[in-house]
Amino acid sequence: MEQSVFPKYTKAWLPYAAPAAAPSTPEEAARAELDNGLAHYGFARPVSLKTESLGEGYRIDASAEEIVIYGQGAGMLYGAFYLLRKIALGQEIVSETQQPEYALRMLNHWDNMDGTVERGYAGRSLFFEGSRFHYDPERLRFYGRLLSSVGINTITLNNVNVHPPAQHLIDDLLPEVVKIADLLRPYGIRLLLTVDFAAPTYNGLATADPLDETVIQWWKDRTAAIYQVIPDLAGFVVKADSEFRPGPITYGRNQAEGANVLARALKPFGGTLVWRCFVYNCRQDWRDQKTDRPCAAYNTFMPLDGQFDDNVLLQIKNGPVDFQVREPVSPLLLTLEKSNRALELQLAQEYTGQQIDLYYMQEMWQEIFDVLPRGNISAICSVTNLGRDENWAGHDLAMANLYAYGRLCWNPDCLKDDMAREWTQLTFGRNCAAVDEIARMLHSSRKTYQKYNAPLGIGFMVEPHVHYGPNPEGYEYSLWGTYMRADRNAIGIDRTAAGTGFTAQYPADLQKLYEDKSTCPEEMLLFFHRVPYDYVMEDGRTMVQRIYDDHFEGAEEAQALLESWKKLENQLPADVFARVLAKLEKQVVNARNWRDITNTYFHRYSGAEDAKGRVIYP
Repeated sequence: MEQSVFPKYTKAWLPYAAPAAAPSTPEEAARAELDNGLAHYGFARPVSLKTESLGEGYRIDASAEEIVIYGQGAGMLYGAFYLLRKIALGQEIVSETQQPEYALRMLNHWDNMDGTVERGYAGRSLFFEGSRFHYDPERLRFYGRLLSSVGINTITLNNVNVHPPAQHLIDDLLPEVVKIADLLRPYGIRLLLTVDFAAPTYNGLATADPLDETVIQWWKDRTAAIYQVIPDLAGFVVKADSEFRPGPITYGRNQAEGANVLARALKPFGGTLVWRCFVYNCRQDWRDQKTDRPCAAYNTFMPLDGQFDDNVLLQIKNGPVDFQVREPVSPLLLTLEKSNRALELQLAQEYTGQQIDLYYMQEMWQEIFDVLPRGNISAICSVTNLGRDENWAGHDLAMANLYAYGRLCWNPDCLKDDMAREWTQLTFGRNCAAVDEIARMLHSSRKTYQKYNAPLGIGFMVEPHVHYGPNPEGYEYSLWGTYMRADRNAIGIDRTAAGTGFTAQYPADLQKLYEDKSTCPEEMLLFFHRVPYDYVMEDGRTMVQRIYDDHFEGAEEAQALLESWKKLENQLPADVFARVLAKLEKQVVNARNWRDITNTYFHRYSGAEDAKGRVIYP
């Protein structure tokens, strides 16, 4: 095919031109999107918009003669995008009412003001360069359209690790923040500001002690000044007492005391304080076999349940460690009863291929929601996978994850749908001959990556700091508490009642499931148990043979992904085909390296030969 026929910037699921003029309200945006989208899809039935107060929701009345979308503000715009999606997918349009599951549907940008993006794999920042604001207003308008079209309504601009001069986004640089808020507001996007807990000390105070009256007043005054110019600010995000970030522990205060002072400053304006629960000892001695990093969040926050103000939202990573390829659900998400919780995911593929290796996340999220009772969380967020690359995500197919995430934020029931196929049809056209194959590749990609990357729940077998590429003992003797304790007899940490006691943090049914090797899901066997290499798995293979087989199969499946893509050359835009081809070629090399280095590592420790006689490099 010729070069991409997509309009500028839209390399995903909105393959029609943006309205020529920037809208000033969500209602204006809704009408303009409908006019352009209906014309693009050749839809002749009249569509009208009528105002009705439904919060962020919308109502569609569909008849043979006319379609009416009822809503107000962003709700009207969400209804317009929903209708266009139904038309693009060729689905029946029926009368219905939709409401979002979560009021805050967030993307966390980890952008730094020098233009870099922490754990960013899609180019430089959309917002910053050279320690100042630097952005393309037209592109940010496209960005707002993309997020709004799947119902995402809140973003942070800057990194949770607040690097200078980003601490001044709440004071000297606030006028520039206002401009971004104004650009995105017509698409229903609100801002959260990531703030430094120590901010008062940058502004002349001698302390940031949350119980100090001058500190309390400083936060009240600064917050009021921010809301004067951004009245719809969603609130603040804080990473405190984690990985060298300042926090209340510095002053002998607990996490609730630290959070509540900011929450009370936000309260008069309806703001939310998003307080991250990623708090653990990152200065652990590897010889210490009692401290167990997965226990940290629960041990820190569970005793404080009920002490956080009602506008504090505890943001909890999906797993108890750190976005690993395979982790159980964080017990803190299941056991807190009196505190508001937000589930934190990671679209940026820090440990899942870094938007080089193909890794589609829908099945991972489904497993989380299979365990997480409905109502346990009141908001959802994800570390974004977006950057300044032409295709937004570095890997064209990685945009399927952002699409699925937005749909999940609106309604977790959509995880039962084939969103990979939806995204492919919306992006490349419903009648594109490549749809079936691309959807199949996406759905198979997670299992393939796990096979050659993460044996049975073991994590962090990666190059330190970059977190990409095989290094089985890269973090084994580090300060980060990420150990697997492999020796010539066994591998893994005993996290049962007889070991570190981590399983006791779970509700009784899950504690019982994980406590026993015979009932523990095999994909997480080495997360919960220390297991000898000759342990016999359910299918009769030894544990080490399962590791060998998975790695050989994973490398073969990565090669198969490449071969599948090559067959699509004449069915896709040439630029898209070429970029994905280059990524898959690199993935094949990566998979072979993972296979050979990891299998060699376990062969040397276990002394076990491969039952199938394949080459393992001694």
